Amino acid sequence: MALLKSIITVGGFTIISRITGFVRDVLIARFLGASTVADAFFIALKLPNLFRSLFAEGAFNSAFIPLFTEELEKNGHDAAKAFAKEIFSALLYILALFTAVMELIMPLAVMLIAPGFLEVPNKVELTSEMCRITFPFLLLVSLNCMQGGILNSLGKFAAPAFTSTILNLSMIAALLWLTPFLSGADASAFALCWGVFAAGFIQFFFLLYHLKRQDMILHLVSPFKVFFKMAPQTKTLLKRILPATVGAGIYQINLLIDTFFVSFLASGAVSWIYYANRLFQLPVGVLGAAIGTALLPMLTRHIKVGSIGKERATLSRALEFAVFTSFPAAVGLIVLDRVIIGALFEYGEFTHEETLRTASALSAFALGLPAYVISKSLLPCFFARGDTKSPVRVAAISLIINVILCYTFIRYWGHTGIALATSVTAWINLYQYYFMLKRRDFLHVDYKFCYRVPRILIASLVMGIGVQVCFYASEIIVPGWVEMSGYIRICILSSLICAGILIFCLATVITKAFKIKDLKKILSGQT
Repeated sequence: MALLKSIITVGGFTIISRITGFVRDVLIARFLGASTVADAFFIALKLPNLFRSLFAEGAFNSAFIPLFTEELEKNGHDAAKAFAKEIFSALLYILALFTAVMELIMPLAVMLIAPGFLEVPNKVELTSEMCRITFPFLLLVSLNCMQGGILNSLGKFAAPAFTSTILNLSMIAALLWLTPFLSGADASAFALCWGVFAAGFIQFFFLLYHLKRQDMILHLVSPFKVFFKMAPQTKTLLKRILPATVGAGIYQINLLIDTFFVSFLASGAVSWIYYANRLFQLPVGVLGAAIGTALLPMLTRHIKVGSIGKERATLSRALEFAVFTSFPAAVGLIVLDRVIIGALFEYGEFTHEETLRTASALSAFALGLPAYVISKSLLPCFFARGDTKSPVRVAAISLIINVILCYTFIRYWGHTGIALATSVTAWINLYQYYFMLKRRDFLHVDYKFCYRVPRILIASLVMGIGVQVCFYASEIIVPGWVEMSGYIRICILSSLICAGILIFCLATVITKAFKIKDLKKILSGQT
């Protein structure tokens, strides 16, 4: 499957996930707003996902997918399946033990993550109770990510990309249908927690069905064989995964640092950051994750067979796609920040004041959007070569920088400073990746990339100016529409977004950054 087709497959299903995710978040905002209960729930949702990158797609898949792909190419289906069984069993045993320990020490974990919650009566206890419901999701989602990695290596991208939609639908169903059966002011939050818990099982059996169709059912191997008689491939995985785990751990510490600082701010700050980050994660998840997911197995194959020309062309197209999509997305989020937040979330318990606070965080996050997406395209260059140590060094430097920036910025800009620190750190990360790859002569882009990128940046700037002009024109035509009912705001916002897309497309054609014949070649897999 051609690179762009793979990206579109993953990105398409991710868009569906983000749409259902927005429906979920709109309902959460309507039911919970930015309250103490909402803060507690968002920590309960965040806690298993903090460890997700450690045990799942971040550290684990970056080491597992290249080895599984290599085993599949060299020794065939059965050998790859035997390797996967052993790794699947090890992951299950380790995470089951870790989950049990976390369930026992949950109040302590909450106090370490969000010490500011101690200042609010019963907030730690409420958060701990919710976390105990959601934390087993870590075990299930990690196993699901491994199953998804196997399917991706086999060229099957659709089913793994759909699993996030399952989570959203499960939470929506629980919020709407389970809430009436629970009592108390926090009934909606607990219903959401049970929705997260149920989603893990639904995702597991969904992927299990697709693995069965590929003859890849992973039966358990005995703990003795896994830990005392492990295969050479497993030992290689452990050698590679340890640095990646350290790197992912540093990244998660960065997220914990953000939560640590925000917990000391006014009640609702955790929620403002959450809602802004959800919108920021739309392009990051759709674009960055799609590019990284599709690129890693392809680069691995090109490098293993020594196809340098295909490797460079594939990487150039991935980076070009990252720039082409991330810069206009960042400009759009900044120009329309307040309108987007208001149209999507300003209902029920979510007030206009909370819209303004969330919008400021969204703009700050958006400044780092291109750096995040482009970094997702560069990371596979390390992982495809079995290098999981270099990203660790980058992550360690980022940790120090993030702490300094958070401590400095929060004093001047409060919760917005946390988002701004995240963006600045993202650009520093990107520079480090670029410097390392260029120094090792691993990063080569072709003439098309160098020709198109400056023109894409100009087109993004033109789009931002054009959307701002359209916004002012809309206020003249429909005075005060920003404060009107949700349907009117959503309709006009949709029109502004469509206008922005049209302006950007026209600008790319005028600047000759994009040609129809080039797109046809990419879609047909010729480039």
